[in-house]
Amino acid sequence: MRRKSYGEVRGVSKTLSRRAFLKCSAAAGAIFGLSEYSYCSSLASSRILGANERILIGVIGCGNRGMTHINGLLAKSKSSGKLAIVGVCDIYQPRKQRAKEKTNADAYHDYRDMIERNDIDAVIIATPDHWHARMAIDAMEAGKDVYLEKPMTYTWKEAKEVYETAVRTGRVLQVGAQSCSDEKWWQANRLIREGALGKVLWTSSSYCRNSRDGEWNYKVDDGVSPDNLDWESWLGPAPKRPFDPERFFRWRKYWDYSGGIATDLFYHQLSHLQIALGPEFPKRVSAGGGIYVQYDRDVPDTFHMIIDYPSDHSVVLCSSMANRQGVTEVIRGHEATMYFEPPGIVIRPESEFKDSREELHISTDSESSKTALQDHMDNWLDCIRSRNKPNLDAETAYKVMVAIALGVKSYREEKVFRFDAKKEKEE
Repeated sequence: MRRKSYGEVRGVSKTLSRRAFLKCSAAAGAIFGLSEYSYCSSLASSRILGANERILIGVIGCGNRGMTHINGLLAKSKSSGKLAIVGVCDIYQPRKQRAKEKTNADAYHDYRDMIERNDIDAVIIATPDHWHARMAIDAMEAGKDVYLEKPMTYTWKEAKEVYETAVRTGRVLQVGAQSCSDEKWWQANRLIREGALGKVLWTSSSYCRNSRDGEWNYKVDDGVSPDNLDWESWLGPAPKRPFDPERFFRWRKYWDYSGGIATDLFYHQLSHLQIALGPEFPKRVSAGGGIYVQYDRDVPDTFHMIIDYPSDHSVVLCSSMANRQGVTEVIRGHEATMYFEPPGIVIRPESEFKDSREELHISTDSESSKTALQDHMDNWLDCIRSRNKPNLDAETAYKVMVAIALGVKSYREEKVFRFDAKKEKEE
């Protein structure tokens, strides 16, 4: 039977044409009834790893981010010997060849061929946003644990399907907002739950940059052509367009493949804030901004979101890609305010409550020389062995994605959106 091309793959709920849907056994009811914080055995075949066995990894997407992961994994492999990259995949020949030479792994054009290998335990997905859901679902149904670059998906409905697949298959899914592995956000969560701020009211955060050339205007390779870039495969579920290297190398500027600031940057900020505040679906989301300086794109260069939550607090996110001066990241309570200042967290009481509260300084700095990305990757690798919940698990990542995706939709449609958490439905 002919394998469907990438361009024929439509709708996240469809499975691959040559892989029958994995039937549940009598234990399926128990699997669906598991706690959302549990990880059961996969319905697909997968190895059970011993403490000293190597984790065999495949990498899908070998651009800048994919190569960052490859270099980090090679360093870990050299120091511990407990993992190996055995497959790399890209639809752009120069990137695929570079990754193959770097890793000495098998190289693939079609990710589906790679995830069919029974010896691969886990995959890293570092592709544009519009491919995240399909690849993550296929990988988990093939019995692979997944490190999925942020954002979780392109739409919130895709995120729901990815989350449900993670629960159903029991795969360890870590979404790559690496700040979630910074200890200060977990300490913040503990302090807030213990009442350090009183009633939490609202939180501010931002992510700002500036450049003369415009954000995301990465170099377009000389010599790129349909001969070495499989354009139809890259487009996949996105709208069909003529071959355009600009869109391939600078895809974050276009709605077809990205949510711009919201999915690239705000997903980071909101993920770690959800760790601190406790994961929730949003109640109401609105967004604004515009293209004020960088006119060579679909997505705004200045973008702001207001997210209201059912527990009666709000998160305000502000960003510009044309000015670096951002808004201080602060969590405000009725009785005290939480700041994030080196070496950790500072809690300053409101003047009305200084007679009963003291200013607190909590150090959260680690003596480790590892970066947040290294910590986040290590957390995923540890969870592959332990089957514990990773720091940015599927449930939390899904709740973050709902707010982010509704922010994009609010901006594009100039509407305010509400979300019903019980029905998991936008209004």
